Amino acid sequence: MKAVVIHAPKDLRLDDQPSREPGAGEIRIRLASGGICGSDLHYFNHGGFGPVRLKEPMVLGHEVSGFVDKLGPGVDGPAAGTLVSICPSRPCKTCSYCLKGLPNHCLNMRFYGSAMPFPHIQGAFQQELIVDATQCVPADGLTPGEAAMAEPLSVGLHATRRAGEMLGKRVLLTGCGPIGLLAAMAARRAGAEEIVATDLADNALETAKKIGVDKVINVATDADALEPYKKDKGYFDVHYECSGAPAALKMGIEVLAPRGVIMQLGLGGDMEVPMMALTAKELDLRGSFRFHEEFSTAVSLMRSKLIDVTPVISHTIPLAQVHDAFDIANDRSRALKTQIDFTAS
Repeated sequence: MKAVVIHAPKDLRLDDQPSREPGAGEIRIRLASGGICGSDLHYFNHGGFGPVRLKEPMVLGHEVSGFVDKLGPGVDGPAAGTLVSICPSRPCKTCSYCLKGLPNHCLNMRFYGSAMPFPHIQGAFQQELIVDATQCVPADGLTPGEAAMAEPLSVGLHATRRAGEMLGKRVLLTGCGPIGLLAAMAARRAGAEEIVATDLADNALETAKKIGVDKVINVATDADALEPYKKDKGYFDVHYECSGAPAALKMGIEVLAPRGVIMQLGLGGDMEVPMMALTAKELDLRGSFRFHEEFSTAVSLMRSKLIDVTPVISHTIPLAQVHDAFDIANDRSRALKTQIDFTAS
């Protein structure tokens, strides 16, 4: 079977990997769909990010869905042929953070496609994938592409939980990539009254309109559009910062009302924070990292049609054209979420 393996920057290969049988408590999955994430692009473009660097070839991918192929000993279900969303988060359940109820901060986390530890944690872009039975959430009624969106939607749900009470809140969203758009969906489902979104790309802003954002602003062509929101110490209650751009964080602080909440999701490297302005307004700056228990909720919200992720999926490319898929995913002027179709012949 084939796997999508990064060997070095721009050195992406479809390598042969051996098939294996599922062990006790495991399930073998025939992969159906895999979404290319920002971290996959960092490995593809640069061989890593920050201090994290490839030290050996690594299978990419962690946003995946597939069909149950074979159950290992002791596994009762789901039945063969069932479409499942596969949670990439595999905490150890025994470290101090797991025992405190913070599994997303597990000291021994096995998260697909990560070069942080060595040997690296191999990713999920494999035609056949062995998973723990507990990772599988039935996704009946969804397409494989929708089912693969459970992972990024979980990121948005986790950030919304971290933001706190959302009912009636005014929300600023900076960065309308897939995570930003899914965070906006989560905020609206949680009761946000008004959402204003900014980005540099018109196609991303058009998608923001489609998902129900109240107002969109292209800050590349209208840099002063947020100026009116600075009046009377600010307007917004919550700022989802999903771009990783220091300028976006600075502007968010300027237009947030006192005691507003900044949810930092964008990972653009170290950012300077205007601490005096943050302090004077009594703002809360909160990080949001991955997710865990939100995963099954993400699948449930999609299955019940309470959240529709399909506008975020811009391209679906056959596995044999994986290099084209990464080239498209690299182009923000035309792509949002690019997915690889592992079922295409």
